[in-house]
Formats: sequence, C-alpha cells, structure tokens
Amino acid sequence: MEKNIVLLPGDGIGAEVTREARKILEYLAERYHFDLKIRVLPVGGASIDAHGVPLLDEVLHSCRQADAVLLGAVGGPKWDNHPPEIRPEKALLALRKELGLYNNLRPVRVLPPLRDASPLRPEVIEGVDLLVVRELTGGLYFGQPKGISVENGQETGVDTLRYSAPEIERIAIAAFRAARQRRQIVTSVDKANILASSQLWRKTVSRIGADYPDVELRHMLVDNCAMQLIRDPAQFDVILTENMFGDILSDEAAMLTGSIGMLPSASLGDGTAMYEPVHGSAPDIAGKDMANPLAAIASVALMFRYSFGHEQAAADIEAAILRVLEQGYRCADMSRQARQVLSTREMGDAVLKNTETC
Repeated sequence: MEKNIVLLPGDGIGAEVTREARKILEYLAERYHFDLKIRVLPVGGASIDAHGVPLLDEVLHSCRQADAVLLGAVGGPKWDNHPPEIRPEKALLALRKELGLYNNLRPVRVLPPLRDASPLRPEVIEGVDLLVVRELTGGLYFGQPKGISVENGQETGVDTLRYSAPEIERIAIAAFRAARQRRQIVTSVDKANILASSQLWRKTVSRIGADYPDVELRHMLVDNCAMQLIRDPAQFDVILTENMFGDILSDEAAMLTGSIGMLPSASLGDGTAMYEPVHGSAPDIAGKDMANPLAAIASVALMFRYSFGHEQAAADIEAAILRVLEQGYRCADMSRQARQVLSTREMGDAVLKNTETC
C-alpha cells in the first residue's frame, strides 16, 4: 500500500518529537509493507521566518492531497508581536478549517505505570479511560464578527460564539458512534443555563441521542465538568463538547495522566486527517533534547488506526509505549519515581526497540 504523509514539524519542540514519531512510523510501514512517502514542509513560525506567512498555499495543497498529516507544534514568544493574521496559530486554524477537520479525538487513559505521576491520588484516577470528542471548526475560534475595533473612543474586542444545528449534529453523531465502541456513555458538556449556542447544542444532541438508544446520554454544565474531572474522572467515557470548552477540558484531563506530554490527538472530518500531540511548542526546552515524544508517537498509532485502518500497527505502538513505562523509563516532565530519565532521542529509541519485539 502506498501512503503519502505530510510531516509538519512546526516550531519549538515540534521538530524533536516528530523526529522520534517518524522513526516508529517508518519502522512499522516497513514491517507491514506500506510504501511510505514523507514530505517535510514548514508551518507556523518556521513558515513565517522562511516565507512571511504561517501557511503557504502549496503546503495546504500538499496536505489536501496526502493520506495523512503529522503535525508537531506551532507558536512561541518570537512571534507574539506579529499582527493577528501573521501569527503561527493561524496556520493551525486554517488547516483545521480548510481540511474540514471538525472531529477532534483526544483519548485520555491513565496507564498503570503512571498512577503515581498524576497530581491526584491513585485511587481517584484508578480506571480512567475517557475520550474527549471536541468540535474543532466552529465556536469562538471561527465565529464572525471577530476582531479589535474602536467604539466610542474605546478599544473593544469581539469574538462570536456561533453554532448551527448541522455542525452540532455531525459531531454528536461522531461521539455516539465512538461511545458504541467503548462503554456506551456520552457526557455532553455545555453552558445551557446561560448561552444560547449551548441551548441549541443541548437540544440538538438530545435529538441525535434518541437515535442511539443503546448509548446513555448525560448532560453536564462545563463548570461542573471541570470539577468532576478532578473529583471523579473515572465516571466519564466519551465527553462531547464544543471547541473552546474541549480545548480547556482536554488540557485539564491531560494532567490525570501526569503530563500533557502523554496526550495524542486525531483530527478527522471531510478531508485528510491530521494527527498531533496535544502539547504546545514549549520554547523553553526546545533544542535541549528533553521533550517527551510519547504523545507524538501515540499520534502515529492513531494515524494507523483511523487513516490506514491498520489496528495491529496501532496496537504495536501502544503496547511498546506501555512496556517502556513499565520498564521505569520516563522523560523529564514525569521524572518522579523514574528508574531512568531519558532524553527525547533515547525515549524514541526505547519505544522503537520495544515496538520491534511486539
């Protein structure tokens, strides 16, 4: 099978973690007889420095033509003072919108070797295995009007929180279908006691839920969900929510695992799927060979699962990551009780070695 991959290392630690993920991708492609073709292209701040814009049209075109996209991270203080339209994050939003990636999956699983890595007590996080299904192309991040203007002599910032029923329907269907493959519980998170968009969200999700009688639907206000993720995270199976709430809640949920460096993600929809670690560019540790590459490597597992339909390769990666952690190896972000703290390269090599024995 021929597979064309666009690799977008991006900024900060993006190049380091995707380098390690590429090792695993290339090894498993050879093992399972994929004819893999990888194009490395600039995005975000790296593209601004080289070309003056965060995303070139030809890069977007290459992503559209690819079988999958692997992204590292974008952003950093170097570009903080750029105009809004020339910020690295604009590339990420454009990729999501132009590729039609409305369905963002963020799995959060507390692996047994990491029970002591979480800031929460082991008995609180026991059995946590949840999936955040985040709507990715609507809400405040994309709604119009948007911007800063002068009104009555005062600077005023405006963002618009807008959702249509069809946008809600399609992400709700994705969540219910995912729940059918899990524990068959969907917790839909909104702010329906205040926001009109959330009232439409709850109404629409309830209507879609009626088509899935085998799946239990629970509604929860976002502030309560933030609390419940700390109080009793094991109650959750699939968390369905809109764009900004999902962004915030999934980062909170990441800390259940002990580090945001453990969370992969898959962005699916109408076009080429994109895979990326949830963490950011971490410019403070960039170039120091100390970033945790496990989220990027786990994102490759999601690529094999969702884009290539190859469950065995995905399982090989996930088993290898578990073995490395069972052996006591950690990166600096979760070094407590580590047998040995590994560099970025060393962790990638350790996962590769364990993948070879799967």
